[in-house]
Amino acid sequence: MNFKLNKSVLENILINLQSFLEKKDISAITSHVYIQAGHSEITFKASDYEIGLQIVTDQGNVSEAGALTANGKKLLDIIRILKDEEVEISQQDNMLHIKQKKSKFKLPIFDANEFVQFPKYENKPQIEIDSLQLIRSLKKITPAIDTNNPKFELNGALLDISKDAINFVSTDTRRLAIMKTTSNAQTELMLIIPKKAIIEIQKLFIEKIDILYDETHLMIKSTNSFFFTKLINGKYPDYQRIIPKSIKSILTLNKSSMIEAIRQITTISNDVKLKIDNSAIYFESLSEDNIEAKTEMLLEKGLDEPVTLAVNSRYILDFLAQIETTEFLIELNDANLPFILKSGDFQTIVMPIII
Repeated sequence: MNFKLNKSVLENILINLQSFLEKKDISAITSHVYIQAGHSEITFKASDYEIGLQIVTDQGNVSEAGALTANGKKLLDIIRILKDEEVEISQQDNMLHIKQKKSKFKLPIFDANEFVQFPKYENKPQIEIDSLQLIRSLKKITPAIDTNNPKFELNGALLDISKDAINFVSTDTRRLAIMKTTSNAQTELMLIIPKKAIIEIQKLFIEKIDILYDETHLMIKSTNSFFFTKLINGKYPDYQRIIPKSIKSILTLNKSSMIEAIRQITTISNDVKLKIDNSAIYFESLSEDNIEAKTEMLLEKGLDEPVTLAVNSRYILDFLAQIETTEFLIELNDANLPFILKSGDFQTIVMPIII
């Protein structure tokens, strides 16, 4: 194998592949990047079996076809220190050679035939959704996805696809985030996507994409990239049961004023008590130490019957960080019952702290 490729192009490809590599065990082939030089294109792959990415470029100059693997982190470290000029990559004496003018490096290689097999996307069913809408929806629900929950299905997000809507859903058991978007789906479907995959999708894709799936994988194909993730096998909780069926009170609140008030309290404690009456919201820290923080936010129209809530402030701040509107709704029942934060098609149902 022998090809030449500009340093900046090669570096950008290797950077995108880093999240898909096994970093701890460099003896594993999953710590390697797969490189295949064809007659007109060069293909790069990385995968830890659970998630994978392929990038194809036609910007190189291939003089000899072939395939090999080499440690992805070490290769990126070498490419980074080179000048922004053409780099020559070749295979000699069972080693990968990297050369730029008088600079030369060698890396050991593994058998390319042993590399992770990527799933096939041909003739697989598609999910019809605009790429920007996909990214926007995933971004909104990502903060509420749990991490290391023994119920594996909660370590991912649910795509609940019906014939007229797609609900993007996540929960960490104390809050439930739902983003709704329209759908023209022909098939009703539920897929649970791992959190790591959701984060990588947001980094990788902004252009037109095809979203495909089978029983075990979600796949995304763009002009020069192919991404896959294994789906989480399990039954997601019936999130519709968590959404309050009736609401006693609805408040319209200013986003920036709410953020300012909560951030003052979080200098002392992440847990905050909110007392809402007909003219203001009174904020107070909930701290076991003998330290106190208080502030208030005036309301044009408050509640006829005062309500006191205690809540983890991060849940409110995460919601506010994801909305584009200057105002949002808070829908309330009794103090110890879940309440709803809402902006357009995005809502978060929050379980208050019992005090």
